[in-house]
Amino acid sequence: MTQSGKMLYIVVCAAGPAGDVGRLVELAQSEGWTIQLISTPTALNFIDVAQLEQQTGRPVRSQYRNPGEPRSSPADAIIVAPATYNTINKFALGIADTYALGVLSEAPGMGIPVVVLPFVNSVLASRAPFRRSVETLRAEGVRVLLGPGEFEPHPPHTGGARFDTYPWQLALSEVSVPGKLL
Repeated sequence: MTQSGKMLYIVVCAAGPAGDVGRLVELAQSEGWTIQLISTPTALNFIDVAQLEQQTGRPVRSQYRNPGEPRSSPADAIIVAPATYNTINKFALGIADTYALGVLSEAPGMGIPVVVLPFVNSVLASRAPFRRSVETLRAEGVRVLLGPGEFEPHPPHTGGARFDTYPWQLALSEVSVPGKLL
């Protein structure tokens, strides 16, 4: 169901927890957010589009709109979850080769608060390009929830054991608590 209130874009990427993004939608709606779900092209294979469209009352967006189609309402905040290694690196570099990345690329310049909740393994998280990307995003005011007390990367090939404990609520708390992002 669509709730009245502020507009929250949820950008979902192709990582294991993506199939449970409806949990984040439910949590956000219970706090009065209206949700626009945006999927990376590959994440469409991870999510139940029909169920999420019914839950939000809006189409899941994964491509730029055609001329004459209505625009989505502007975002008051954006959560990227689960955020993949690839999406985080492209976002930091300003690469806008998908609709989701185009939305993210514009957000910092438009003053829209963005929270990134990664889902990466420890080997990828230790790579210099990823560490630089996190630093770059943080320097632009993007809140990347990575580190102790936030998302802590798992050893390679063990991510499946972390799906049920993926901390969706952490990202929502960053956009919902007075004095934080909004």
